[in-house]
Amino acid sequence: MGSGPQFDMDNRDPNNLNPHLQIMWDDIVGEPEGLKTPDSCWNCSFKCYNGTRRCCYVLLVVIFGPCIAFISGINFACLSFNQVWCIGPCFRSYKINMATFRNFWLTFLMAVYSPMATVMGLLCSKVKVRYQKLHDGPDSEPVDYFSV
Repeated sequence: MGSGPQFDMDNRDPNNLNPHLQIMWDDIVGEPEGLKTPDSCWNCSFKCYNGTRRCCYVLLVVIFGPCIAFISGINFACLSFNQVWCIGPCFRSYKINMATFRNFWLTFLMAVYSPMATVMGLLCSKVKVRYQKLHDGPDSEPVDYFSV
């Protein structure tokens, strides 16, 4: 077992966390049909873009990367601690208390509203509905009683 890192040094985004960062030259600059930059200028622009992007990225990562990694480690450690030792037990306690409240509320509703619902059901069960097909008669003009 080596003392090196235990992750893939080539594929540094195996979970595809940053698919929105399309920053290659072909993803940023494209000339429409009918317009063409001279080849020497296009190649120079391509090299300037890639060189500047690489150098700035490396410089920013070297300066800020370890600090941000340190702060992120503290942040996620605090987040994990909070979730495991504070929020998790509080949420479990809340669920236990709400189960008791739910049983109380269910008993109350069954005692108060169940008899009313039963009575309404009995009243509505005595209603008789009769279906009757109406004859299709000739359409007549409506009578206008207010015409003189």
